[in-house]
Amino acid sequence: MIEVSEQISAVRREVGSRTLEAGEAQVVTISQSYDATVEDVWDACTNPERILRWLMPVSGELRLGGRYQLEGNAGGTIETCDPPRAFSATWEYGGAMSWIEVTLAGQGDRTRVTIEHIAHVEDERWQQYGPGAVGVGWDMMVMGLARHLATGAANDPAAAAAWMASPEGVEFMTRSSDAWCVAHVASGEDAATARERADRTIAAYTGA
Repeated sequence: MIEVSEQISAVRREVGSRTLEAGEAQVVTISQSYDATVEDVWDACTNPERILRWLMPVSGELRLGGRYQLEGNAGGTIETCDPPRAFSATWEYGGAMSWIEVTLAGQGDRTRVTIEHIAHVEDERWQQYGPGAVGVGWDMMVMGLARHLATGAANDPAAAAAWMASPEGVEFMTRSSDAWCVAHVASGEDAATARERADRTIAAYTGA
């Protein structure tokens, strides 16, 4: 059972920008602190057997320069790897290319995981949905990691799909999108534009 308010409040969300060689990019940043050591969290994020337990099956070579593929989701190339502190990779999905940078920082007996998702500003999904285009999905992923680290429970795809369609799942996705809307406005985006994109995101995820 997920406590929606608690999980939404446990996450930090930021929207920013970065200049790449190819031009200006938008950066969606999400982070959460977990009651686990850096080594344990690193293993959970890089060991295919554990990734399967909280996210989805992953295939390929999880090493520097290797290609990976999340089943039914993104794939790409691992570009940097500094165990147990950080890795980065391309994020290739739906014919679009973006990038992720994942950092682990020890906080005593806890570990903060920070994920930056970097996409070109002309990305069509960004123009239509704003940061929620990827942010809601990352919210669900960091929630899955939190549950796995806290309980060791394995992901049940059928149960996960049922939860997403449940009132609790709809509430979670709605509140996640609303939180990304707040972060979007805080980054300097026009409030009306941010709200329109967030509403499209909610409709896309919940069918509302």
